[in-house]
Amino acid sequence: METCNIGLLLSHATTLNLHTGNLVNRSRLKRKCPSSPTEELQDCIQATLNEWSATIPTALDKGLPNTLECSVAEAADIIAPEEREELKVSVKLFLNRSDGSSITDAVDLACQSLGVSQLDSVIIAPPPLAEEESLSVEHLQPLWGELQALVQNQKIAAIGTSDLDKVLLEQLYIWAEVKPSSNQVNLASCCVMPPDLTAFAKEFNIQLLTHNDPKELISAESFQKAMQGCAPELQTATWELAWVLRYSVIVKSRGIIKSKGYLVQAHRNQL
Repeated sequence: METCNIGLLLSHATTLNLHTGNLVNRSRLKRKCPSSPTEELQDCIQATLNEWSATIPTALDKGLPNTLECSVAEAADIIAPEEREELKVSVKLFLNRSDGSSITDAVDLACQSLGVSQLDSVIIAPPPLAEEESLSVEHLQPLWGELQALVQNQKIAAIGTSDLDKVLLEQLYIWAEVKPSSNQVNLASCCVMPPDLTAFAKEFNIQLLTHNDPKELISAESFQKAMQGCAPELQTATWELAWVLRYSVIVKSRGIIKSKGYLVQAHRNQL
């Protein structure tokens, strides 16, 4: 096998779909405990690309594909149909662009990768805004509309939000046809749950959860550095992250994580 093939593939392809597989079982991450979600994701992307590159044949029979499906078969953790009722599949989706179709792409890819027809819950983290902008319900509406359609099509059972204050959560709740079932709060930015948010969530049966994710899960530079780790000659500046999906598969009766991992989609800008 020649690992240089990966540089050739990434120079030609326009879309990369990457699945880290189940991190619970992967010994390569147990040697080192990542200090943050960002470091964990960067390590996972580079390790998955390196492992996948070792499986690329020297001669590519069907030519160079436009879409690369980057995963390692041994690391996959497909959910068996007979297990499905015992498991809860929870997802947080980090968007890098305000494009509703990205949500559908991510949910479809997650269902396909895990072997399920429906995700139990999806929490959405809206894309980063320009410095002078602040998040408004107008930013959320097109994204929430896409999530609602997926609930109505039975691809998702419940949908939630991330980092909304009471005012914004109330505006979304009033507007939405499918109401948010949860809202994540970053306790790094507020050590105690705001009382007005707590009261509103209690009144309308919205679960308040905590998280420690940074506003930007992984920067463009960190993502490109992870790609460069497996193909040093690659012009990574043309590659742009579209979204990152983090999933957990939890055994309902025991509350333990059976599997967790990341799905990533990136696109190459053709200059």
